[in-house]
Amino acid sequence: MAYAHMPYVKVTLEPMILYIQPCHVAKRALKKIKIKAARSSTAKVVNVLKTRRTFCKKCGQHQPHKVTQYKGKDPLYARGKRRYDRKQSSYVGQTKPIFLKKAKTTKKIILRCEYVEPNCRSKRMLAIKRCKHFELGGDKKRKGQVNQF
Repeated sequence: MAYAHMPYVKVTLEPMILYIQPCHVAKRALKKIKIKAARSSTAKVVNVLKTRRTFCKKCGQHQPHKVTQYKGKDPLYARGKRRYDRKQSSYVGQTKPIFLKKAKTTKKIILRCEYVEPNCRSKRMLAIKRCKHFELGGDKKRKGQVNQF
């Protein structure tokens, strides 16, 4: 037999024998599942400093900027929103389908960088990746220090 070094996992049903996959493949798959579970259980916090030196388009050089989190809001007077509100105002009830198949559990974090010099005050948006826990100006991690709760 060519695959003598790869023992197969054997699943037996009364009349027939069903070979699924090699043992080492099954072990590797289990290891991946364990790693994914371990990663998801530890809650990692993205920590961003309240000030950062970044490029100012008006001044043309790197300057200290004040960082805040931008929270986007839906515009109340967009054409579609006005049309929807007008249609909903009748006595018919819910007129359009409500979207329920939401796939994402997080939103992209957008940082709003504002230059601190009074005569410039230029603002820039900076998008970072998705994360479940976001912190602005939290305590920095130190090497060899134990977390206290």
